[in-house]
Amino acid sequence: MASVTAASVQQGFTPAEEKILAKVLWRIVPFLLLCYIVAYLDRVNVGIASLTMNGDLGISPSAFGWSAGLFFFGYFLAEVPSNLALQAIGARKWIARILITWGLISAATAFVVGPVSFGAMRFLLGLGEAGFTPGVFLYFTYWFPARIRGTATAAFLLGIPIANIIGAPISSSLLTLDGLGGLHGWQWLLILEGLPATLLGVVCFFTLTDKPEQAKWLSPDERRWLVEVLAAEREAIASKHPSRLRDAFVNWRVLACAAVNFCAIIGSVGLGLWMPQIIKGLGFGVVTVGFIAAIPYICGAIAMMLWARLSDKGGERSWFVASGLLVGAASLIVCGYATSSALVSIVALCGAVIGIMCYQSTFWPIPSSFLTGSAAAGGLAMIVSIGNLGGFVGPYLIGVIKQSTDSFSWALISVAAFLGLAAILIRLVGASLQRQAGTADGRTVPIAPLSKGI
Repeated sequence: MASVTAASVQQGFTPAEEKILAKVLWRIVPFLLLCYIVAYLDRVNVGIASLTMNGDLGISPSAFGWSAGLFFFGYFLAEVPSNLALQAIGARKWIARILITWGLISAATAFVVGPVSFGAMRFLLGLGEAGFTPGVFLYFTYWFPARIRGTATAAFLLGIPIANIIGAPISSSLLTLDGLGGLHGWQWLLILEGLPATLLGVVCFFTLTDKPEQAKWLSPDERRWLVEVLAAEREAIASKHPSRLRDAFVNWRVLACAAVNFCAIIGSVGLGLWMPQIIKGLGFGVVTVGFIAAIPYICGAIAMMLWARLSDKGGERSWFVASGLLVGAASLIVCGYATSSALVSIVALCGAVIGIMCYQSTFWPIPSSFLTGSAAAGGLAMIVSIGNLGGFVGPYLIGVIKQSTDSFSWALISVAAFLGLAAILIRLVGASLQRQAGTADGRTVPIAPLSKGI
């Protein structure tokens, strides 16, 4: 096998190399995708639960937005420490701990008695789940060369639309269990959708492999090639960007990416939590709302995979990210002005979800292209943690504007403005990376040939 160095750059992978990467992807991503489906479902199922829970507990629109958004304060506080713990302890043990913790807390949310206890459980759920998403992004840097990391990330992030596609109909159907065993339907919803995370945590402990060096399911030559490729890639990044933890916290690109993620999550989480009530306001029944809410995410799932593949094949990646954000912003504006037409509103909601999904599938390879080592662990966690504060601002902003105007119109237009700002910021980052030769979107990476016989 030829020695791998930062200078050994090729334009693509050979069929044998593609086969190895496909083996790694199919071994790692499907299980983490399943975990993310459960994670996102447990994060946003309160949107469906609120259709009946708010009335039972006397929670106003602004109080619901505030309490639901407290999840992201807990997430913010624990994100960076959690990612550093994953780097020190290993993904297998730490992700298992995260899954078990949030599953138990999510199920326990079924027993809240008012807005205060609901807010407290949402905060604890954020603490419990903190570190899962940035931990997976960090984990991917251990396994996937940058040139295919966009596809792997998009496959993982399919959990968002899938959770909404299957979650909305299932969750709305679980509301019909009202009265069973003396519990409300929304209580059954939270219990039955929370416990699977705990079971997956146990499976995770016996399923994940921390690093390629430990992968007994790869042959010695396959392990050696993958380890050397990834090591050479880290060397190339470290030669142009600092890799110490403290460097990540003063890197303006990291701060800009955090601001982009903050603005985008205002749209993503705000829309996700309030979409059931937006659709219900168009005149649909509770169960029908769940099925209609799945439609935008079916469209988003298809679009995000196609967009990620186009992004991986060529072109400056920040343009793909900005385009998705602008599509989302334009769609929200249309939805805000078309509240009298159910059909136009639903089509616009589809456009908004498509734009946000395309953003999510193409954004994360950008910070991974200039972060490595401890800077990657801290930087990725900081981008997620600061960004996730948008998960508080989005629901609360929509709730306050809805309560003061008795309409979702201005709320959606306000969220669109944040998506537009995010598009501008990511282009500034992309232009800066373009000027620094050999970085940008992670395509000029060191790839060595496999030894003969593989």
